[in-house]
Amino acid sequence: MDRPSRTRLPDRHGRADLLNHHAAILDNSLMDSAVCHLDYQPRNWLVGDNFGICDFEHMRRDARIRDFARLEFRRWQAAPHLRTAFLDGYGRLLNDTELRLLESFGAIEAATALVKGHKENDLTLSAHGRTVLSRLT
Repeated sequence: MDRPSRTRLPDRHGRADLLNHHAAILDNSLMDSAVCHLDYQPRNWLVGDNFGICDFEHMRRDARIRDFARLEFRRWQAAPHLRTAFLDGYGRLLNDTELRLLESFGAIEAATALVKGHKENDLTLSAHGRTVLSRLT
């Protein structure tokens, strides 16, 4: 899922259309579900002699691929070798449907980062939201 690092952010109307497009994809897609952490990223991993996960406040049943969205849009795009290593450990590559859904879950990642970044006056998180939004197709 390599994308150009710089694309022009659509105007406000274009951003709404883009988010609505991805919402429609998610709304009309059949997805495998699983119990998902929904904040699955290194800051919530307990690494040592064993591996563990913490911070379960957002955990619920959701689309299985959803837990990969934060990794894709916060880690893997900047460091594709981490995606490769993770998927090697996962045991398989993502299929075309999962890749398409992952792109659409990026819209949720973008919107969440923009809203939370604005609410908490977090310029880094707001910039992340704008970056993810600019990379969506």
